[in-house]
Amino acid sequence: MGEIGADERGLAAGKQPGLGEEAEAAAEEESPVEEVRLTVPSTDDPSLPVWTFRMWTIGVFSCALMSFLNQFFSYRTEPLIVTQITVQVASLPVGHFMARVLPRRRFRAPAMLGGGEWSLNPGPFNIKEHVLISIFANAGFAFGNGNAYAVMIVDIIRAFYKRNISFVAAWLLVITTQVLGYGWAGLMRKYVVEPAHMWWPNTLVQVSLFRALHEKEEFPAGSRQISRSKFFVVALICSFAWYVMPGYLFPTLTSISWVCWVFSKSVTAQQLGSGMRGLGIGAFTLDWATVSAFLLSPLISPFFATVNIFFGYVLFVYVVMPTAYWGFDLYNAKTFPIFSSHLFMSNGTEYDIGAIVNNQFELDMDAYNKLGKVNLSVFFALTYGLSFATIAATITHVGLFYGKEIYYRFRASQNDEPDIHTKLMKRYEDIPGWWFYSLMALSMTASLLLCTVLKHEIQLPWWGLLFACGMAFIFTLPISIISATTNQASNMLACYNICLEELLFTPGLNVITEYAMGLIRPGYPIANVCFKVYGYMSMSQAISFLSDFKLGHYMKVPPRSMFLVQFVGTIVAGTVNTGVAWWLLGSIKDICSDNLPADSPWTCPNDRVFFDASVIWGLVGPRRIFGPQGNYGTINWFFLIGAVGPVIVYTLHRAFRSQRWIPLINLPVLFGATAYMPPATAVNYNSWLIIGTIFNFFVFRYRKKWWMRYNYVLSAALDAGVAFMGVLLYFSLTMENRSINWWGTAGEHCPLAKCPTAKGVDLGVDSVCPVF
Repeated sequence: MGEIGADERGLAAGKQPGLGEEAEAAAEEESPVEEVRLTVPSTDDPSLPVWTFRMWTIGVFSCALMSFLNQFFSYRTEPLIVTQITVQVASLPVGHFMARVLPRRRFRAPAMLGGGEWSLNPGPFNIKEHVLISIFANAGFAFGNGNAYAVMIVDIIRAFYKRNISFVAAWLLVITTQVLGYGWAGLMRKYVVEPAHMWWPNTLVQVSLFRALHEKEEFPAGSRQISRSKFFVVALICSFAWYVMPGYLFPTLTSISWVCWVFSKSVTAQQLGSGMRGLGIGAFTLDWATVSAFLLSPLISPFFATVNIFFGYVLFVYVVMPTAYWGFDLYNAKTFPIFSSHLFMSNGTEYDIGAIVNNQFELDMDAYNKLGKVNLSVFFALTYGLSFATIAATITHVGLFYGKEIYYRFRASQNDEPDIHTKLMKRYEDIPGWWFYSLMALSMTASLLLCTVLKHEIQLPWWGLLFACGMAFIFTLPISIISATTNQASNMLACYNICLEELLFTPGLNVITEYAMGLIRPGYPIANVCFKVYGYMSMSQAISFLSDFKLGHYMKVPPRSMFLVQFVGTIVAGTVNTGVAWWLLGSIKDICSDNLPADSPWTCPNDRVFFDASVIWGLVGPRRIFGPQGNYGTINWFFLIGAVGPVIVYTLHRAFRSQRWIPLINLPVLFGATAYMPPATAVNYNSWLIIGTIFNFFVFRYRKKWWMRYNYVLSAALDAGVAFMGVLLYFSLTMENRSINWWGTAGEHCPLAKCPTAKGVDLGVDSVCPVF
């Protein structure tokens, strides 16, 4: 055989004819993931300054402000969560303003700091500074909560159990649960951040937004469009001005339940129509805080996610619930309110939790046997069942639909040649491994001291801490790989990542950890929630850090800067969260209690559910609730339902491949659609679904250019406006005990929605409920 020609040899090697060597080399270096190639720039300017006075000033301020606002609003009936996107949008004009006004004079740094020159204003505000500011603010953001998760332990100890915990123990608990994940992030980084196949799809949304915000805006001649910055300011002012209505002058706008107004004496009608305590038929809101209270802003959720949540919500709330309550009277449903997260005695009255807690902060068995078993509303019981189903369905769904993709991507990642992004990052000094390990050792030492020296305050034994960390460590790598590799077509991509974080992290590992500790060590409520928080938060923080590292990888931010910003941000955020909680718990009378006035916003819905979970899983224990000694053993069958459901969907998909709608049935999303109910209510879901559909279907389809330019900006402005006005109202009016009383400040006017409908249930002379 003759020699192969040059072009033929190139084809045999997989090269493209007609390309020069530089072009071929560039093509070989490109990311193997198409979405990354289309979204992430394959260039870098290492001369851009990142360690700037602007970055530190805006970063620390935004981190502290975001932590303050999220903690402050977490106690309110409609808790507002200020997200990273708000900081992304709001910090941009501030950065540009500082770049214009700060002096450009250069100074010589001391020799001990490396010498060289520095300046308060090294040039135009750049995208790398912006990324670090955003990551700074996001360091204290917990999945689905917006604040440090461990603060709720402090809340329930002081506000619900009426016991004491020292500030030192509270601060150590918050900081250690937030920081523990750093060590695991360091161990996992080389497996799930550096390889090109580990592409973290959710980071591409952030990359796109950063690029959009920093692109120069050019408008055609005669255009009436305004810049994103001006639009943000106008929308923020409008949001700020409007919130004085639902926030102070007219709180009834929070939940407009007109069915209750029409049928003012009908218990059933108010159960159906109440947006806060019922099924919310016809209920809506004119309060943005209500729209985004628990599910975050509907403007940033893709329409596919909205559709899945819609079907899951409608199926559960308007089919399953009425059938269980009025059709079968499941678990004596009519003896209790139709929608409540409270715990009840068998006669329908609220359970006196304080009566079954002894002086050692443990379960008093004699008192418990006297009062009887704990009962739940049928809504609350079935919500736990759906949480069980979600856990099992997520595992089965991911394994069947994405198992091969995850496996092949992980295998490919182990043999990856460095892509262009990894090669560009080689210019910067990497993070020494001992930084991670030292931090992990320090946080573990502090945690062990907390569980030994201060064990009387948190009840968690040292072996419980190690067990929680072990569970979290086992889950961190597989869930990181799933988060880093799983892809779905078009809008399914964003939906899946949102669902994965919210469904698997929040009701998933939460329930697993509290269920495990409840079986091992029942009777200790604070030990159970501490175990849950250490197990859940250390894993979720590790995955959050890894996701941020990948964002920095794509944006070519020096790794050491990333690490220090994340660490400092976590300490600042945790400290602010703890301080705000300590202040509010000590300054607002009866905060979180049932003794508050009807129009008080300080009802602590998240803490109420967290407290009830501490009773169910910790104080009483799962054996006495979901085991043979309880009333709700059949709820465990939801584990099997969740595991089998995706198998049926997958089988139908394989049998009828031409039906493209079948794989769109995402059972983890459908089962977990109402994962936030309670504390979320029907009016939260109704308004979230309506607004999400308007913007992410109609506006996206028919005004796509407007959506691309202003959608995220509008979301950030609405959040910021409500947050600033809410704080202003508190400091100027609430702290001064200045209030007004009229029909519009008396809530949603559905007092009968909380009433039982079983015959003979009498809640006493003080109750507004009739006796049937």
